[in-house]
Amino acid sequence: MSGHPDAEVPAPAVERQDEILTPGAVAFVASLQREFGGRRDELIAARRVRRDEVAQSGRLDFLAETAPVRDSEWMVAPAPTDLVDRRVEMTGPTDRKMTINALNSGARVWLADLEDASTPHWSNVIGGQVNLRDAIRGTISFTSPDGKTYELVTDQRRPTIVMRPRGWHLDERHLVVDGRAATGALVDFGLYFYHNALELLERGSGPYFYLPKTESHLEARLWNDVFTFAQQALQIPYGTIRSTVLIETIPAAFEMEEILFELRDHVSGLNAGRWDYLFSVIKYFRDGGPEFVLPDRASVPMTTPFMQAYAELLVQTCHKRGALAIGGMSAFIPSRRDEEVNARAFDQVRRDKEREAGQGFDGSWVAHPDLVPLCRDVFDGVLGDRPNQLRVLREDVDVDAEDLLDFRSAGGAITREGLRTNIEVGLLYLDSWLGGNGAVAIHNLMEDAATAEICRSQIWQWVHNGSVLDDGTPVTAELVRELLAEQLATFRADLEDFGSREFATAARVFEEVALADTFVDFLTLPAYEAVAE
Repeated sequence: MSGHPDAEVPAPAVERQDEILTPGAVAFVASLQREFGGRRDELIAARRVRRDEVAQSGRLDFLAETAPVRDSEWMVAPAPTDLVDRRVEMTGPTDRKMTINALNSGARVWLADLEDASTPHWSNVIGGQVNLRDAIRGTISFTSPDGKTYELVTDQRRPTIVMRPRGWHLDERHLVVDGRAATGALVDFGLYFYHNALELLERGSGPYFYLPKTESHLEARLWNDVFTFAQQALQIPYGTIRSTVLIETIPAAFEMEEILFELRDHVSGLNAGRWDYLFSVIKYFRDGGPEFVLPDRASVPMTTPFMQAYAELLVQTCHKRGALAIGGMSAFIPSRRDEEVNARAFDQVRRDKEREAGQGFDGSWVAHPDLVPLCRDVFDGVLGDRPNQLRVLREDVDVDAEDLLDFRSAGGAITREGLRTNIEVGLLYLDSWLGGNGAVAIHNLMEDAATAEICRSQIWQWVHNGSVLDDGTPVTAELVRELLAEQLATFRADLEDFGSREFATAARVFEEVALADTFVDFLTLPAYEAVAE
């Protein structure tokens, strides 16, 4: 444990921690926590109240009280030069090797992920900040245990860094302010901004952020106030910060214009975070009855009518207000060892990016460097010499609440294979997350916390709504536990390192979040409690 005048750090020191937890940086984070921690708590409580109201009514709608915002004329601030063209964005965690690979990928933007792709082990929290600090200054390098060296290339443009902090719901128990764990989002934002804002400006860029898990314009207003406070505290000009908000919860889909309005001086775009959005749909309407039950995850692609409505409304909203619309991530990843898998992944991702480019998105995400040229080629074909598609206003789009809530349009079935896959992926992901890795390739699909959330929330919904498999078998807690035990037995037989991994804890956490009588808001909450100090 170490102490600062403004906070306690009740954790063993990790490598290069003193470079990040300087007295000034800790004091800055503590000031953010004291100024905004209470409002954050109130907004988290407000989420539960609103969800309970939706559970009673069975529907969401656009807010009557914010109609004047939707009906009035306004635009967001113009994007800074290095965020005007975002045709291909690389996403990934901030470990040292991945940071270098992302910055060498040729993407226009790198989403440096301290959220869903990263386990909040204290070593990851601090290590990610160290790596970003070194990356921004061009001093980062890495030598792997087998002696391979990774360094930044110097003959091409490096991606603009857009850092994603944790969502509002997570605390950081390793940094305690006034006797309470600090808010993870404020820790991640505060340390990054304090150490890098001026350096980024001197290098012709700026402090840019992806904002995850937002559920309302009031949460966006909180972020805007955090930005204003932070800029003033460090004497950085108002409006320097730029954010991109992930529209990855269904209540946020009904407040996209309001979210842009609240952040209008500090926002450059919205992103269609499809996997968290699908999780949010299940979570919000989990006890709404059979009409809200979704089939196997594989049966709900972005071409499903309610998902298509969400994506096209996002493009229309962004371009109406001068913001960029960024597409999401296809889960398929290539294999350098299996040509058949590789061809299938490239085909699936190309189709996904062609759909997004055709809908008017200005760029999109990929999760592997080999997919950067593919995504770039697709958007090059649509953009030509233009940096984006802001001119594509999508005035043909006419989406209402019924379109966003048309979950029956998914069709499909609940299958035994789908149930088994949810259990397998959930266990493998949690095993990896507990071990410190939050982005995992499973069956040539990139899984992160969002897709694991879908796995467990679907099981909860199926069990609690009396759903039946397509072979006539009821989905019960007993069936889930039986298949869970079978899957663990398979892992035990197939994996030589089974005993040294985190499967026992993973199974306990997964069973809790998939079968508990009371739905757990985020699986990372009990998983974080289970993470070793």
